[in-house]
Amino acid sequence: MKLAEIKKILNEKTTIEFELPDGNLVPSHFHVTEIGRVEKKFIDCGGTLRDEAKASFQLWEANDYDHRLHPEKLLSIIELSENVLHLDENSEIEVEYQGSTIGKYDLEFNGERFLLVNKFTTCLAQDQCGIPESASEKPKRSLKDLTETAAVATACKPGSGCC
Repeated sequence: MKLAEIKKILNEKTTIEFELPDGNLVPSHFHVTEIGRVEKKFIDCGGTLRDEAKASFQLWEANDYDHRLHPEKLLSIIELSENVLHLDENSEIEVEYQGSTIGKYDLEFNGERFLLVNKFTTCLAQDQCGIPESASEKPKRSLKDLTETAAVATACKPGSGCC
């Protein structure tokens, strides 16, 4: 989700809810403790230099049950962050939330609440690494076939004393 999208949604909401990937809700007394601009400059495994910039929201919960974050307040924090940090409204949002460790999530909206969506790693230079573009292109082999092939190739059979 981009900053422009969350701003539009917040303008239409009266409450804010975040749902974790397991279906549980972030407790309603959460705070957005920071909004940041996170920049990453890196080289992928194919040697390509890459730049990435995202808007980062950090959600935090404490024992402060008397203060709920309302949409208009989050909207004002986002707008201040855009101005001060020079965040582009087309910046993708990444959400940090404390579970057993700090998790990073993508953000989606299902019409009712914001969804924290698991992120996954990937190879950015698959064409240079020889990795098929989709999992369906990976050759599927039976473990039984691999074992028989290995045994024939080495002429090692049970009881032959080769192991």
